[in-house]
Amino acid sequence: MTDNDSLMGVALNLENLVDYQDGTIVSKQIIKKDIGTVTVFAFDKGEGLSEHTAPFDAMVVILDGVAEILIDGSPHEVKNGEFIIMPANIPHALNAKVKFKMMLVMIRG
Repeated sequence: MTDNDSLMGVALNLENLVDYQDGTIVSKQIIKKDIGTVTVFAFDKGEGLSEHTAPFDAMVVILDGVAEILIDGSPHEVKNGEFIIMPANIPHALNAKVKFKMMLVMIRG
């Protein structure tokens, strides 16, 4: 039995799966399959992920706060309750001007 097996068949609040921690990014992977993953993150203010690409289409759903998400150099402010899709193999980055929580769903194209 894996840690994520305990999540199967249970209704949970995504925002409560990770807690903010000073000066860092916290993550919890919920699903990991060959075709993709689902992970929840908490970013402290000032943290981020530098520009990179991935072989997956990725959907970011903001659960709390506001994220600055750059896709191919273009900035997007994504707020609590909103989502954005980052296409596979296109450079993207995330910045926490304020702390935020998000769910990341990656699906191999």
